[in-house]
Amino acid sequence: MAEAVLVVLVSFLSLALLSFSQDPDLKSGSAYDELRTSGFPVGLLPTNVLTYSLNRTSGAFAVDLDDRCRVTLPPDNYLATYSRRITGKLADRRISDLDGIRVKAFFRWWSITGIRSTGDDLVFEVGVVSAKYPSRNFDESPDCEGRSPRKAAS
Repeated sequence: MAEAVLVVLVSFLSLALLSFSQDPDLKSGSAYDELRTSGFPVGLLPTNVLTYSLNRTSGAFAVDLDDRCRVTLPPDNYLATYSRRITGKLADRRISDLDGIRVKAFFRWWSITGIRSTGDDLVFEVGVVSAKYPSRNFDESPDCEGRSPRKAAS
């Protein structure tokens, strides 16, 4: 009896972990697919995503990169850095409580705290300040500078 309960418990935990963690190399269920499903272009994440997790109830997510990443963002050529781990909350057409992405503008580094998708535009939030850019500028995932290119899952 105890063995049967243990088998059921282990099976349940395995299914729960599989539904929470996704393999970014699979065509369906990748971090890039989650972005698309939520109304965002894939280019918000660089090409070096290893894994991600998403709690579908709360929207809390974590994206793990294989290393820190530095990219130049279009169209104004702002320098951006991604930490090895990016966290936040994902809801339809909105990312909030974002942590792990910084951009250099006006001779200073700023943390991007949120991103909204409004029509054909993305609104990047830095505290109470925001900037709007066409989402088409982020249709492709950027390669990390100074590294060999790696293709994002499509």
